[in-house]
Amino acid sequence: MQLSASRAGDLNPVVVNGAGFTLYRFDKDTADPSRSTCSGECATTWPPVLVAPGGKIFVDGVAKSDVGVVKRDDGSLQVTLGGWPVYRFSKDLKPGDTNGQGVGGTWFGVTPDGQKAGAPAEEQEQGDGGPAAPASSVTLSDEINFGDPSEGLAGAGCQNVGRDDSASSLQAAGTLKIWSEKDCKGASEVVQGNIADLGTIGFDDTISSVFLG
Repeated sequence: MQLSASRAGDLNPVVVNGAGFTLYRFDKDTADPSRSTCSGECATTWPPVLVAPGGKIFVDGVAKSDVGVVKRDDGSLQVTLGGWPVYRFSKDLKPGDTNGQGVGGTWFGVTPDGQKAGAPAEEQEQGDGGPAAPASSVTLSDEINFGDPSEGLAGAGCQNVGRDDSASSLQAAGTLKIWSEKDCKGASEVVQGNIADLGTIGFDDTISSVFLG
């Protein structure tokens, strides 16, 4: 098992495995004590990074003191960084992909000390600190993993999308609220950062408006 501090996409630093695939942490887990809450279907989408009993973990740019393991409910041993259990994302198809960054507002690349990769410095210092700043723009893509066609929205307040109920992924720097009906009505969800598959939060082909700023 190899853990290396690296750069992937816009994330620098972020930890990758021996094959160069980005590793992630989940906000619904806990670091003290270390505990994974991702099992079943979740663990199929987000495979936990496992090590065999007695297996060695080699590090490059990662402090050995930040590396540990936690026993999962099935008895397997999952690698931790800074106490946080770490995972891969099944939709990262090649080394350097970061399609899991920001999914559901709860999944983030993991830094060498277990923090959220790409988070503002003040949030890094606070660990699970306060909410990210509101997004001033968003790009909505018709395909998962940010594929074309896409449309961008910017400005403060409620914005109706041009292609109603078409988005399957979105990219944003910060938090925003998405709505199932125009004029910011209907079902809603507060999201943060990039979401590679809106189906993971029940909003695939559902967004009709967004609230920015």
